[in-house]
Amino acid sequence: MPVGQNPFPAMPEILGIKLGTTNAGIKQTVRDDLLLIALAAGSTCAAVFTRNAFCAAPVHVAKANLAHQSRWLLVNSGNANAGTGQQGMTDALKTCADVAEVVGGQANQVLPFSTGVIGQPLPVAKITAALPVVVGQLDTGLWDKAARAIMTTDTFPKGVSKLITLDGHPITINGIAKGAGMIQPDMATMLAFIATDAKIAQPLLQSCLSVAVEQSFNRITVDGDTSTNDACVLMASGCASMPEIVAGSEHYLIFADAIMSVCKQLAELIIRDGEGATKLMRVVVEQAQSDAEAVRVGKTIAHSPLVKTAFFASDPNWGRILAAVGRAGIEDMILEDVQINLDDVCIVRNGGVASDYTEAAGQQVMKQEEITITIKLGRGQAKQEVLTCDFSYDYVKINAEYRT
Repeated sequence: MPVGQNPFPAMPEILGIKLGTTNAGIKQTVRDDLLLIALAAGSTCAAVFTRNAFCAAPVHVAKANLAHQSRWLLVNSGNANAGTGQQGMTDALKTCADVAEVVGGQANQVLPFSTGVIGQPLPVAKITAALPVVVGQLDTGLWDKAARAIMTTDTFPKGVSKLITLDGHPITINGIAKGAGMIQPDMATMLAFIATDAKIAQPLLQSCLSVAVEQSFNRITVDGDTSTNDACVLMASGCASMPEIVAGSEHYLIFADAIMSVCKQLAELIIRDGEGATKLMRVVVEQAQSDAEAVRVGKTIAHSPLVKTAFFASDPNWGRILAAVGRAGIEDMILEDVQINLDDVCIVRNGGVASDYTEAAGQQVMKQEEITITIKLGRGQAKQEVLTCDFSYDYVKINAEYRT
C-alpha cells in the first residue's frame, strides 16, 4: 500500500500537447501499455537521462533524436528493451520509423522510451500494429490514461498540475511519472513527462530541467539501484498567449520555480509508492560543509537496509542511523558536534545518546507514517533533503516475483 492518500489531480488541457494510449499486449492485456505524445510544430523539448553505463537502446536513440525538432514521444511499458544488444537498437529505431510513417513525420523527430523487464526483445510487431489505434486516440485531455499507461509495479498513477500567471497570462504545467522500485536516480530512475504551453527556447528549457532534476529526482531513493532506461522530459508547446520566456527575466524565475515544484511533487509521489513501502522518511542533513557532503550523508542513511528495516518495524534503533552517519566518508567529523533527531525527539547529542532521550519518545515517532530524520553535522551552512521509504516484506516479494 502506498504511503498516504494520493488521488490523481484534475489535469487541464495544454494547447499543443496531445496524448493517446492503447493496449498493445506487450506484457499484459488488462490495461493500456502504449502512450504517444504529440507536440505542436515549433515546440521545444528538453530531457535528462539515466547515467547507467548499460543504458537501454531507447535511451541512446532518444538522446540522438533530441538534437532534432522533437514532435512525438513513444512510450511503452512492460518491456525495457535494455540489455538487448544491436537488435535492441534496431528495434528502437524501427518503432520511431513506424511512428513517422503513421503520422507523416520524420523518424528523427520521434523520441522512444521503454520501461519494464530487462533483457527481453521488444515486441515491435505488437507496437507497430497498435500505432494506428493510439494515433486515432490523440486528444489534449488524456493525462490520467497516459499516467496509467506508463505504470509497471506502481500502485497508483502519479500526476501533478500547476497554473502560474505571468503578466496576466495563464501558463499551465502538467506532469506525470512512473516509478516504484529500482529507484536511485543518477539522473532519474523513473519516467517523467512534464508539459507546458509556455514559449521558451530549447537551451533555456534544458537548463531549467537540469536544475530541477538535481534538486528533486536526484534526491530520492527506494533501493539504491539506478535503472537502465529512465528519463525525465520537459516539453513546451509555445501555444500560450504571451511572449517568449527569456533567461534572467522575472518570468523565467517564476517559471523555473514552478517546474521545480512540479518535479519535487512527482519525486515525492514516487517515494510514497515505493515497492512495499509503509513509511515515508525525510532525511534532512544540516550544517554540512557543502551540498555534496549533505547529500552523501543523507543517501548513506537512506540506502541502509538496516535503517530501512528498523523503520518498517517501528523500532527506534538509533544506533543504525548513527552508524550510517559514521560511514558516510566525512573527513575530520567532530562527533561531539553531531546531533540526530527523529522529528522533534533528539536521539544523539555530544557523541552519544542524548541525556533526555527515552525509548518511549522514540517509539512514538517511529509509529508514524511519515518521519523526518534530521542530522546536524555542526561543520557548515549547507542543507539538503533526501526522500526514501522503508523496506518491508512486500519489497522482497515484489522483486522476487517481478518476471513471473
